[in-house]
Amino acid sequence: MTFHKKHHTRTHSGLAAVIVTGLAITGALTTAPALAESPEEKGLAIAVEADKRDLGWVDSEAELKMVLTNRNGETSTRELRIKTLEVQDPDVGDKSLTIFDHPRDIEGTAFLSHTKIAEPDDQWLYLPALKRVKRISSANKSGPFVGSEFAYEDLISQEVAKYTYKWLRDEACGDLQCFVIERFPVYENSGYTKQVVWIDQEEYRAMKIDFYDRKDSLLKTLVNADYKEYLDQYWRAHTLQMDNHQTGKSTTLTFEDYQFKVGSNEGDFTSNRLKRAR
Repeated sequence: MTFHKKHHTRTHSGLAAVIVTGLAITGALTTAPALAESPEEKGLAIAVEADKRDLGWVDSEAELKMVLTNRNGETSTRELRIKTLEVQDPDVGDKSLTIFDHPRDIEGTAFLSHTKIAEPDDQWLYLPALKRVKRISSANKSGPFVGSEFAYEDLISQEVAKYTYKWLRDEACGDLQCFVIERFPVYENSGYTKQVVWIDQEEYRAMKIDFYDRKDSLLKTLVNADYKEYLDQYWRAHTLQMDNHQTGKSTTLTFEDYQFKVGSNEGDFTSNRLKRAR
């Protein structure tokens, strides 16, 4: 999970990110809007550049902890692993497999996601207690993932073609300068009307995302922190905190032990393998 051709360019982070249409993206993007460049064109160009910088990592694995915090400050912790496969076909999205190891009541639960470009994403959940694989319907992608503040649709690779874009402004974000862009889901069953994304101008990493619900009210905020660089190119946030402003709940994901090019293949990401996922 992270901030990631006919417009079929991709962002490869599971939780967020952001096409060149023939625009040569250079340092000109870090200044005022380019000559004759509309806010929509600039937003799209920023998304493309972020995507372009995150191509070629092949596959990855990571261990993580998920901490659920209720509105009273009480917490519960889960331990899990995530495997991700970069799909080179520009008309097909990436694939990911999430496996829960702890606590016992959720141990063995596995979630498989095949991101699509124009069609609804394919997602399956294996529940050990029921000993069956449940397909997540396209109408339920906005529902909470195993009780967390992350929705199922937050866990797909953020394919650029899934959104339209608009650049809003440039502003400081902590010690960095960020582009602030809006992205609007093309998928009609999305739980969001729009997302506002802060992307740092130096490395094109998604630093923060505000999610607006179907009533166009601020629902959640995701903050990505503790970025580290891998293979001298690929940046990954090691702390992702999702705060739900409407319920007072939050979920924090803490990643560790990222590994890349570990030899995963298509056969590791099939629904038939979910029951045997380890």
